[in-house]
Amino acid sequence: MRIVVSSDNDKTLDSSVSHHFGRCPYFTVINIEKNEILRTEAVENPYFSTHSPGQVPDFVNSLGADVMIAGGMGGRAISVFSNYGIKCSTGATGSVKSAVMQYLSGHLSPASPCRESAGHGHGASGYEKGPVDRLKEEAEYLLNKLDDIIAPYPEKNG
Repeated sequence: MRIVVSSDNDKTLDSSVSHHFGRCPYFTVINIEKNEILRTEAVENPYFSTHSPGQVPDFVNSLGADVMIAGGMGGRAISVFSNYGIKCSTGATGSVKSAVMQYLSGHLSPASPCRESAGHGHGASGYEKGPVDRLKEEAEYLLNKLDDIIAPYPEKNG
């Protein structure tokens, strides 16, 4: 099985999972057999700075992916991956290695469009943002995730 993970850098398994697969700088490609990691490789995303709908899923398909893991992705990309027969999981955070292990153990959710999909500009003009806007968007995503984690715990006073 070949798993591709959206990555923030080229450190393969030690890289952080990128929040949005289409604008990640790298993809970590992992060959797995019997739930054992055999080989890893970092591949630059040729569409990092700008892309048209479908280009990034086409590129990931050309890498021979069976599975695509990302922090988030839009509904159109999920549909394109489905047409290729590539399974998608979203909601991944932390290291690439951690995300892959979560996927292999069945603890990573199947893909669903990110709630920020409209904010990414899917289907609208002005889709691509600069690095600062991308970082702001990812920080907002992480703060929302943190709020979701903290919410169930009562606040202690004193």
